[in-house]
Amino acid sequence: MQNSPVVLVLASGRGERFIASGGTGSKLQALLAGKTVLERTLDAVRASGLPWHLEDAGHPGMGDSIAAAVRATTDAVGWLVLPGDLPLIDPASLRRVAGALGAHEIVLPHHQGQRGHPVGFGVACRDELLALSGVEGAASVVRPRAAQGRALRLDLDDAGIVTDIDTVQDLAAAAQRLRGAP
Repeated sequence: MQNSPVVLVLASGRGERFIASGGTGSKLQALLAGKTVLERTLDAVRASGLPWHLEDAGHPGMGDSIAAAVRATTDAVGWLVLPGDLPLIDPASLRRVAGALGAHEIVLPHHQGQRGHPVGFGVACRDELLALSGVEGAASVVRPRAAQGRALRLDLDDAGIVTDIDTVQDLAAAAQRLRGAP
């Protein structure tokens, strides 16, 4: 899609909580109904039709990963920051955040009151995103804009925006959801 923001798929984390919960290896490489968690996330991103960039180089923190991904796509009209561990996200949710970003500096998707991903950032945020480092991610960019009313809360009917895989229990729950079990 021309003039669309780029989905930044972040896949640089160490997955320490997953290992601590009994998982072996990378949570992004864990199998979920026959595909890896990351491949399921990328399937949704591809199905959205939006341009995307996979940031999978080893970075010390989420802020560093975001800055590297923005640096790799610096000419974009905006960015949707999507952690690679959201395998149940609906492609339509990505398109909705992208569409709302045209009129807002930041778009914060929510599902049943819980904030999720991807967080959308307009081009006005570029320099601040490029300057990010550390484990905090982009909270330092979001907080002041949200406090000033310059961020849109976008309610979505998609539990996939808040269903991340941090533990083996999360992986088992996601597998149940894919099977249609309650």
